[in-house]
Amino acid sequence: MTSEPALSLLIPIYNEEDNLISLLDSVVAVPWAWPIELVLVDDCSKDHSWELLQKWWITKKDELASRHISVQQFRNEVNRGKGISIQKAITLATGAVLIVQDADGEYAPSEISALVNPILENRADVVFGSRFRQNVSQAHRTYHYLVNRILTLLSNLASGLHLTDMETCYKAFRRDIIANIRLKSERFGFEPEVTAHLARLKIIVWELPISYYPRSYLEGKKITWKDGIAALWHILYFNWLCPRSERFLPSLPQKYRLKKWQA
Repeated sequence: MTSEPALSLLIPIYNEEDNLISLLDSVVAVPWAWPIELVLVDDCSKDHSWELLQKWWITKKDELASRHISVQQFRNEVNRGKGISIQKAITLATGAVLIVQDADGEYAPSEISALVNPILENRADVVFGSRFRQNVSQAHRTYHYLVNRILTLLSNLASGLHLTDMETCYKAFRRDIIANIRLKSERFGFEPEVTAHLARLKIIVWELPISYYPRSYLEGKKITWKDGIAALWHILYFNWLCPRSERFLPSLPQKYRLKKWQA
């Protein structure tokens, strides 16, 4: 096993003192087949999330080193939103594959390997984990289920991709793809924005089923109806109005470019 991480987990954090440590412990408990990297970006939490993270790191660093799990930590000076935290994490990540992992415990880290294996095996370039492509019944909160399905449908119509869950947290990317997208969304617009940009590339996108354990607003859920309205604008703008020159960095590898979308 080499020391270079095959996978970087991008973990944005904001006021997650009740969930963060259990999430991190569940990540460490996974029997990873290759070295991984945790890129933790705290978005200036107002609770004790940052302090708890430091204590966890001090107590776990020897175990992490023995398991070939490296850790990068960064704290925003002011609260700027999940999208900004993900953008920062992307610039820090060194893994061959990057995947977003929320700190709220709604997603199961034990399922990440199944999502990234198609990329590491060169069968896919991007993999979405779908909460709705299931083999067994799974409960969802009705309001969020309906909003997610509507937004996914509108995104599909605009982007041309056929997805069942555009708003999923679990999106895995080759690093040379996601690191060369000009991301702008500050809050939860990351999902429709990155999906719109991916649709302009010559890549293979997979979608695989995942489990989902939704929490309520009383349990700390942060996305609101205002973010749903904002998502409509993000779908419109990033699919149809965003200038071609503002989508990708010049360093995006040529193999991913379609001629019609080159700046």
